[in-house]
This record gives sequence, C-alpha cells and structure tokens, in this order.
Amino acid sequence: MRQFLDKLEQFAVDVILERRYGKRAAVFRFILLLLSLIYKKIIRWRHALYQDRILSSTPVGCLVISIGNLTVGGTGKTPVVEKFARALQAGGRKVAILSRGYKSKSPPFFKKFWVKLCRGEHSDPPRIVSDGQSLLLDSRHAGDEPFMLGTNLRGIPVLVDKDRVKSALYAIRRWGVDTLLLDDGFQYLPLQQRLDVVLVDRQAPFGNNYLLPRGTLREPPDHLKRADIIFITKCEAPGNDDLVQQIRIYNRHAEIIECRHVPLYCQHAFCDERHPLDFLDGKRIVALSGIAAPDSFENFLKTLGGEIVHSRQFADHHRYSRSEIQSLLARAKHLRAKAIITTEKDAVRLPVHRAEEMPVPIFFLRVEIQIISGRESFEECVNRICRTKVRSELGVLMPQPDNPMPFGA
Repeated sequence: MRQFLDKLEQFAVDVILERRYGKRAAVFRFILLLLSLIYKKIIRWRHALYQDRILSSTPVGCLVISIGNLTVGGTGKTPVVEKFARALQAGGRKVAILSRGYKSKSPPFFKKFWVKLCRGEHSDPPRIVSDGQSLLLDSRHAGDEPFMLGTNLRGIPVLVDKDRVKSALYAIRRWGVDTLLLDDGFQYLPLQQRLDVVLVDRQAPFGNNYLLPRGTLREPPDHLKRADIIFITKCEAPGNDDLVQQIRIYNRHAEIIECRHVPLYCQHAFCDERHPLDFLDGKRIVALSGIAAPDSFENFLKTLGGEIVHSRQFADHHRYSRSEIQSLLARAKHLRAKAIITTEKDAVRLPVHRAEEMPVPIFFLRVEIQIISGRESFEECVNRICRTKVRSELGVLMPQPDNPMPFGA
C-alpha cells in the first residue's frame, strides 16, 4: 500500500510539474486547476476573516516568530530556523520551537489516555521532541524536521502539535520561554504578536505559479505583503536584482536577505565517523534522496567532485524500509561505489544498521545557512528582538499586536 501511495504521489507531482503528458495527465491537470480555483477562494476568505477579526488570533504574552514559505517544500527552511534559534539564544532569549510535525506518527490511543489520566489534562499535551537536554521522540513520532532541530540544538525545547496555541502556552508554562519560533508557520494565523519570516527559493520563487493542488503555491504571491523579513535561499551569489524587483511588487517594506546552503562535512549515518568535503572528490557515489528538490541536492554533490554512478529518488518525506536500503547497498556494491550520500533530513528516516556490517557506508551532508547579502539586516533584526527583551524586563511595554516592531521600516 505504501509503495502504491508513493507512486501515486510521484505521478501527481510529475503531472503538476509538467513532466507527464498524454490524455490522462491533461484531464488530471484540468481537474486540479478547477480545485485550485476553489482553494484560492477559500484562502482569500480565511485571511479576510482573520483581518476583519471574525476569526480571532490568540495573544500568548511573548514574541512569536513565524518562519515559513509560500510554496510547498524545498526552500531549505530547517537550517534557517536553526540559525534564528542559535542567534536568539546567544542574544539571551529563551527560545522554544513549535512544529506541526508533518507526516509524524501520533502516539497510540492508550498512551494518550494514560497521559491524560496521570496528568489530569483535559486535552492531549503537545509531544515533546526535545526538552532542550535530551531527545524524547524518534523521527517517526516527531517528524523529520523537528527531530533534526532537536538533535542539533541544545537548550532549546522542540514541541510538536497541530494546535500551536496549545504548544505555545505549554512551552511558556513549563520552560518560561519568551520567544516562540513557528517552524513552517506562515499559514498558521491563530497566534498573535508575530514577526513573519518568509523564504523564497531563488530557483523557483513562486513554484509553477499555480496554487495547490494544480501547483505548488500555498498562497497567492500577493500574500507576500505580510512578510517582515524575506530570505532568498539557494543563491549562488548576491545581486539577484530581477527577483528582488519581482518581490518588491508584492512587498515594499520587508528586509530582503540573500543566503545559500553551505555543506560543512560528511557525517556517517550510523556512527561518529566524519570526513571533510574533499572526501567526495573523485569518488564513485550513489545519491539517495526523498526530498522536494532532489535535483538540487544531486547538483550539489557534483559540485563537490562526486561521480554519481546511480541515483535513487523517492517521494518527499518517504520513510525507508530495510529491504529498500539493503537493495540499494547491494546495488552500490555492484557498481563499486565508495559511499551512498544522502541528506540530513533523509538520514533520520533510515532504518538503523550496524556500521561495521554495511558493504558500503552511508553518509549525509551536514548543511548550514550562510548569509551572502543582508547580514547587517539579520543581525539588526536579532539585536532588536533581544533589546526588546531587556526593555520589557525594565518595565517598558512590549509592542502591541496591532503595532508590531517595524523590522522592515
């Protein structure tokens, strides 16, 4: 069943991205287009209801920073969340990260019932991926990105729940946090007093210019006007003037920061073995990915000097079975590959193997965000947030929800 669903998902993606032709694909695209027109109306109405205060947002008493995007996946959001979290923590903020835990597995009914019974909770508490000191969930129950954030960040709790108002109140009550980072939160409107950070992929800034489900846009491009800060990701160099002008059509006030994803090293997926990037130079490798933009990842490997002798691509967020990995290991050995290279997000979904028993090692690329234009804007943003904390401790009122901090002013 899982393989069937993966194939169906891949077919839909190919149709949406114009990689499938023929009568069946054309009919499917037309149906998706009709659905996307309905979806657009719903999105417009929803935002109007919040803007007119018919639907209300909840203040939770601390700053909320939403980091998200207009499109579905592939913008490199998790490293940006990590960069913000580290910078704010270094500036003295008590930070927690709230995620919806996309494609994570909910706890069994009896476990949730037992927690309710023991703690006297009227509703299910949020799942705690990390309390800032220890990982408390695996990637299956946490979700890929929350598990990565919990693994890489110390002193910063990571919580998962679709109801992020509930998660916010829980984090404030338990850890006394004063800053909440919403991972993938641009579309989550029920929280007040927020700063909106939006990521735009330089390679496909507005997807294929269609809304879901015909395209990859979650919202119309003009909703970019809500952003306070805009990160242009996957830049090769500063000076993307054409894209900046296009963004300015929708948003004239936001700070624009250009950045790129920089690989740091190759890390073995199942032990502490680590190599510098020149480890890939001239080596025969197999590329493994289950992400939204696999071509970008594979081009990355080629720029590092790797010779890709085989590529295996799965649907985004695919959870690998043992048989799939065993088959890939056998293929890699047959092709005389020296290593299988995957992404960090994929690595957390691999079934555990004993490193010494693997015929070919599996490594992932550890990647971080590097700002190449607008560093001063980013640092000033962080400094303003941290100075606000100092002022509030001295008795100065925090900015009100209807008059947010003018980061883009």
